[in-house]
Amino acid sequence: MDFLIILAKHKALTLVLPFIVAVIAAGYSLRLPNTFTANTKLLPPQSQSASLAQQIGGLAGLAGLIGGAPGKGAGDLYVAMLKSRAVADNLIQRFGLMKQWEINAEHPGDAYGKLEGVTTILTGKDGTISIEVSDVDPKQAADIANAYVEELLKLTSVIAVTEASKRRLFFERQLAQAKENLSKAENSARQGLQGGGGLVKVDEQGRAMVEVTARLRGQITVKQVQIGAMRAFAADRNPDLLAAQQELESLKSELAKAEGSAGAAKPEKANGQGIDNLGLLRDVKYFEVIYELLARQFEIAKIDEAKDGAIIQVLDKAIVPDRRSGPKRTYIVLMSAVLAGFFGLIIAFAIDSFGRAKRNPRQSSRLQTLKGYLKFR
Repeated sequence: MDFLIILAKHKALTLVLPFIVAVIAAGYSLRLPNTFTANTKLLPPQSQSASLAQQIGGLAGLAGLIGGAPGKGAGDLYVAMLKSRAVADNLIQRFGLMKQWEINAEHPGDAYGKLEGVTTILTGKDGTISIEVSDVDPKQAADIANAYVEELLKLTSVIAVTEASKRRLFFERQLAQAKENLSKAENSARQGLQGGGGLVKVDEQGRAMVEVTARLRGQITVKQVQIGAMRAFAADRNPDLLAAQQELESLKSELAKAEGSAGAAKPEKANGQGIDNLGLLRDVKYFEVIYELLARQFEIAKIDEAKDGAIIQVLDKAIVPDRRSGPKRTYIVLMSAVLAGFFGLIIAFAIDSFGRAKRNPRQSSRLQTLKGYLKFR
């Protein structure tokens, strides 16, 4: 009864105030323009198997190290790209949003905030990416949603995203460097032969040992690169790192034995220039091995990238919405009324509590003390 009495006593706050606020909210919501939401759904490329990487011999481990971040979902990566400023800049310029939204050219950051406010990009549990764009123009909402996909395709064509594209970019750079090194070695060998001295005469076994040492040196170089890449994320006691270090030591041991055999195969009567020329040819063979390995890797990466080239598949293209998505006028009116009623109750109980305190002599004196402290002097 006390509760009901308070409500009846302050019915202007608990009943009339929510009604007035609801009427005002209804008038405000009716003045808001209708908005339409267009939705497009796409499927990002799935992770490729490492079947091709297993066919590349000594660089197989390295190829796996160049892939994407472990444990990072492909959807999250593409969502980040969709939300990037590069995509936003193209969309703002493409649709002239600065002019449409009447944004001052001196504050372009406002356009980014506005675009982010009308766009929702989410990754579903099924791995798909949903893009929703709201606009007062239903056709423009659909056009912007579809433009997001188009801009994402453009961005992925210039940025190495997939594991295969990262491998391709890495081996492309390494291949260019290896080609340059091979060209220098060939020029040095050509100049050495033209300078005289010729080549020392070695038997078939000796020439075979030269090729073996060159190939071992190439494999050692590759293994050192692999270990260097592993150290970027692996601890010193990492099993894979320890195994790679053991393989490196084994290759070095084989190289030492091969070089010893090659030294024994040298002829006793040989001029110094001829020996030097043989070393130059050994360098040429070494860089040839490196170039061959990298060229093979590069071609495999290109094939793998082409297989990844299915890239982004659009499951549902955005169409022009025929029903408005907002504003939610009923929700606005109801929530305004509920909040007004809630604050009305708080004010009503506060007024009643202060009234009781004034009638209580002890509480009244305490209220006067409180008012005195609240005054600014």
